[in-house]
Amino acid sequence: MSGFDLRLYQPGESLYLWWLADPAAPRLIGELRMARAFKGVSLVYGAAWLRSGFALSEDLPLIPGEFFPAEKETAAGAVDDARPDRWGERLIRFLDKPPRLSVLDFLFFAGDERFGALGVSVSAERYVARDTGPLPRLADAAQMDALVRRVLAGEPVEEHQRRLITPGTTLGGARPKALLELDGQPWVLKFNEPGEPADMALVEHATMTLALQAGIRAAPTRAVPVQRGHAVAVRRFDREGGRRRHALSANVVLRAAGEALGYPELAQWLRRRGVTAGALHQRQMHELFRRMVFNILIDNTDDHEKNHALLMTDSGDFELSPAFDVLPSGQALGYQQMRVGADAADSTLDNALSECGQFGLKRAQAVEQIKQVCAAVAGWRVHFAQAGVSAADIESLAAQIDRPFLLQQRRAFAA
Repeated sequence: MSGFDLRLYQPGESLYLWWLADPAAPRLIGELRMARAFKGVSLVYGAAWLRSGFALSEDLPLIPGEFFPAEKETAAGAVDDARPDRWGERLIRFLDKPPRLSVLDFLFFAGDERFGALGVSVSAERYVARDTGPLPRLADAAQMDALVRRVLAGEPVEEHQRRLITPGTTLGGARPKALLELDGQPWVLKFNEPGEPADMALVEHATMTLALQAGIRAAPTRAVPVQRGHAVAVRRFDREGGRRRHALSANVVLRAAGEALGYPELAQWLRRRGVTAGALHQRQMHELFRRMVFNILIDNTDDHEKNHALLMTDSGDFELSPAFDVLPSGQALGYQQMRVGADAADSTLDNALSECGQFGLKRAQAVEQIKQVCAAVAGWRVHFAQAGVSAADIESLAAQIDRPFLLQQRRAFAA
């Protein structure tokens, strides 16, 4: 991979998409074009990829032609997941100040450490991407936290310090984050935002480890002390042994399939496209049900379709990624971001049970799954305290997690 001097970047009408599963042997996928009518980005597969590649997502079949985005200000199909998240866009606007703020330019400025196995290059001949240098180390966490606070305050960041926070482009949302190397592996480091009523980074660590007790495969996390409480380090699941895994958000796969953005729909997608060996797809459908129930009971109402990801295997099938971005939202909305069941997105266990068959569960089996999750969530106060969450923060969170609406549901399914 060749680094690119940003001072030489000239906004144009096209860039080039590369396949980086093996970063030492990148392959050209095709051309990314400015789709002006959509204010977005289209994709045209290259001839070599058409001969020996694969469809990046179901709405990008392996055929000649130009594929346009389904919505304005997005990119076509799987390419949309290669864009920076909202925090990444904020950093690009503030630090890089590109002369043009199109989706095409944001795709380039996201850099080489973007989510998944896709890369964006200025050249079709070789992979020439934005390179921000080596990842920061854990010892840099305090400085990274200080730089994030400077960005949030609109204060300038010196050129030589920018590499510490520029590679912050992952799936997720607007929470400040960056990338770092920890134990020889790439992790995401997420920070608190000014004015938050609790140490939410530490709360996220506590919630993710609690999810394990509910039978949920959550991404490994670590609490990292910084000046403002903690940051939380989350190990990347799209990197394994120096290789990169093709990853799609539930947003991309469900829209490509023409399905509603819902848990039952995602379960059925796993039934169709998930790994079938050893009935793994069935186990993952059951786990998705537990994740949905856990989100309801822990009051995670920010469980939108970009907070669920699918990882492609070597055989071209998909599996659920480890859970990520799981923590109480503190809003007591009473509804989820994804459809739960017959009563749309209502945050009730009855609603979760209403379409349990879509998850490959009979009602009695689904009830047992709910009991398992309820037993884990019932001990959330003790678990959070053991994780270091303050008594004041626990009491603040209890106003949502233990409010009658959720507490009564939890008790109704107590084992």
